[in-house]
Amino acid sequence: MSENNDNSVTPTNGSASEDKGVGNKFNIQSIFVKDVSYEAPNVPHIFREQYQPQISMELNTKSEKLADNVFEVVLAITLTAKNKEEKTVFLIEVQQAGVFSIEGLDDKQLHHALGSYCPNLLFPYAREVISSVVARGGFPQVLLAPVNFDNLYVQQLKKQAEAAKGATENNA
Repeated sequence: MSENNDNSVTPTNGSASEDKGVGNKFNIQSIFVKDVSYEAPNVPHIFREQYQPQISMELNTKSEKLADNVFEVVLAITLTAKNKEEKTVFLIEVQQAGVFSIEGLDDKQLHHALGSYCPNLLFPYAREVISSVVARGGFPQVLLAPVNFDNLYVQQLKKQAEAAKGATENNA
């Protein structure tokens, strides 16, 4: 058995470029549930009705700079289930958050990381919270489909560009 004595170190919480002082750094400092709200206003009567809810979902993200190169990103998901008669079966709101250290990115890359990459990391945690809380409320487990945060990010950029263009034309 040979022994490797090249004294190289691979960091446990970042990329190998950290040792050389070159490149980007991305670290997850923490992931946590910031807020959960669950309502089932028509329980127990709703259990006697046939369960085929129409589920709608709203997604929002926001980010805040906490310190130099440290950011909090919050993924907010609101899920509403209604039956055929438009009675609310349940409503759940989850704010899944994370604190991230991000260095070495230009403004455009940083904006993309905070608006797409970080929410993509948070989504599986929020999905698990939703599934668990809904099941504990006595309803069948809700398994949310994956979300393409890159696509949502690009759509948001287009909306902002169109709004800016419209504002410029209105001021002209």
